[in-house]
Amino acid sequence: MNRLFGSRNTAPKPSLNDAIGNVQTRLDSIDVNISKLNAELQTYQQKLSRMRDGPGKNAIRSRAKALLERRRQYESQKDQLMSQSWNMEQAGMMQDNLRNTMATVDALKTTTKELKKQYGKVDIDKIERLQDEMADLMDVGNEIQESISRSYEVPEEVDEAELDAELEALGEEVGFEQEMGLGEGEMPSFLQEGAPPQFIDEPPEANKVKEAAG
Repeated sequence: MNRLFGSRNTAPKPSLNDAIGNVQTRLDSIDVNISKLNAELQTYQQKLSRMRDGPGKNAIRSRAKALLERRRQYESQKDQLMSQSWNMEQAGMMQDNLRNTMATVDALKTTTKELKKQYGKVDIDKIERLQDEMADLMDVGNEIQESISRSYEVPEEVDEAELDAELEALGEEVGFEQEMGLGEGEMPSFLQEGAPPQFIDEPPEANKVKEAAG
């Protein structure tokens, strides 16, 4: 049965990169053949330039023409393979772009699911209540700071009668100091160190001092 219908090919199918690699290998082989033909043609050209017209020159010219025909065939095949390679490279780029697009779409889907899941756990009303509570706490804190920073040194209301009495008392003190013969800022003489009492009318006599001492 296998001889009649053949067996199923179980080998893996070549990928696009494999196909591009095979074409590139064929292109490299064609380039080698063209280089050989160019070398032979250059040799024939040198010979033809030194030979005179005759059967020998005509034979070499025929070989050179055959080589030119073969080179044209190789160049034509090379152009076809280069077109195939370019088409496959474009297909590969499209395939890569499609893969990147699909990966981006999958990432967006996953991110959207996660965002929905996370936002579903957020209670907007609870956040609003927390904001209101925070505002109330800030108001309470401001009231506490204002209460603590309030000054107690100066009374809010001043009694004018008390101020007048205090001024009158200060005036009496100044008059008393002037009567005592004190300048502004001076101490009374009886409080000054080493000063004789002001109640002594006359200085002591020398004889009386000696008698008292004797």
